[in-house]
Amino acid sequence: MPNTQLYSFVPTDLSLGEASFRPSLPLNLVHQQNSVTVSGLLDTGASVNVLPYLVGIELGYIWEQQTTSLNLTGNLAQYQARAVLIQAIVGEFKPVKLVFAWTQATHIPIILGQVNFFIEFDVCFYRSAFQLAHLILPHNAIKIFW
Repeated sequence: MPNTQLYSFVPTDLSLGEASFRPSLPLNLVHQQNSVTVSGLLDTGASVNVLPYLVGIELGYIWEQQTTSLNLTGNLAQYQARAVLIQAIVGEFKPVKLVFAWTQATHIPIILGQVNFFIEFDVCFYRSAFQLAHLILPHNAIKIFW
């Protein structure tokens, strides 16, 4: 199993030129017998991981059965949110449990934030126009400091 994986930034709107590239990460989310392949936005400024409503439904969650409420801030403050625990598989790494704020918002990306994506993974961003990539390391990987 590799210790690191490199992913390219993904353009979201080509009319924006270089400003359209985002650090996006493909991952599989698994809950009970349901699995979905998604792309998450790596957001170091987000306090929590955020799961859009329809992805939660696809994973088999039932809104009324989730009893732990969360208050989101910023653009998502107007939406209710519930805490859900999801197994996530990133590339060839071992599966990890990620806590998400499952929101009723539908037109948002999956957001990977401080709690707990950036607790489980170290990420190195290479944003220059020539690289546009990010390197992912699980928290328990052997690290080389330079």
